[in-house]
Amino acid sequence: MEFELLENDVLESLEDLGYKGPLLDDGALAQAVSHGASSPEFTKLCAWLVSELRLFCKLEENVQATNSPNEAEEFQLEMSGLLSEMNCPYVSLTSGDVTKRLHNQKNCLLLLTYLISELEAARMLCVNAPPKKAQEGGGSEVFQELKGICIALGMSKPPANITMFQFFSGIEKKVRSKEEKLEYLYYICKFLFQEKIEAINQAIANEYEVRRKLLVKRLDVTVQSFGWSDRAKSQTEKLAKVYQPKRALLSTKCTISIANLLAARQDLSKIMRTSSGSIREKTACAINKVPLVTNALFF
Repeated sequence: MEFELLENDVLESLEDLGYKGPLLDDGALAQAVSHGASSPEFTKLCAWLVSELRLFCKLEENVQATNSPNEAEEFQLEMSGLLSEMNCPYVSLTSGDVTKRLHNQKNCLLLLTYLISELEAARMLCVNAPPKKAQEGGGSEVFQELKGICIALGMSKPPANITMFQFFSGIEKKVRSKEEKLEYLYYICKFLFQEKIEAINQAIANEYEVRRKLLVKRLDVTVQSFGWSDRAKSQTEKLAKVYQPKRALLSTKCTISIANLLAARQDLSKIMRTSSGSIREKTACAINKVPLVTNALFF
């Protein structure tokens, strides 16, 4: 009974809106709604409502009617984007599996009711909106554009006897004065922005310097532990000869600058685990298989 009332309301509203499609026939709407997005006739009705709505609303998203049930998924994806742009309040139409939302009668009727109500409201707002005043003074479109430029620049109304050269010279002078002011503001904002970024970078650099010192200390302790065995004591000089040059290259100072930050690209934010297979292929070595207990000694 509830579905029948909703169908009747939808049919009456469609007639009021000027719909002339085949779904006005007896039982046609109920059959189309029962198949939902798999019904080309249902998608054509939705596409018609959306096309009418786009005449009154600036919508970026759009939906296209389907020709076969195989295109149902694509239609639902397009409808999902449209409803998201319109901030649809119905959770059942905006959440859950996007490919299954329009496969039940209730949601399909709810979608039609929502689109119809939005179209009715848009048409009423258009009718009730006060008509725009005709172009003042019978001016052309060019005149209106020039008038808008003068208003945007804060210029007073030019005298009637002004020449076009004088008029455009005045506009140029006003634009240049605005540019100088904007350049000054840009310089101030740029300086403040850079100063703030440098402060943040320095704070992070100080923190990571402490972390680097900790890691280097742990490395020194680990390498030192290799020489505790009797066999390694005889190789102390060789170990130092190999280790010390590499150890000298390990700086605790941060080398990241503002230039590095500005040159960074989006792919730099992709975090790769150090234990991932692709990384371990390049870092794995025989020493990984030697058990160490230096962590306990360090802490």
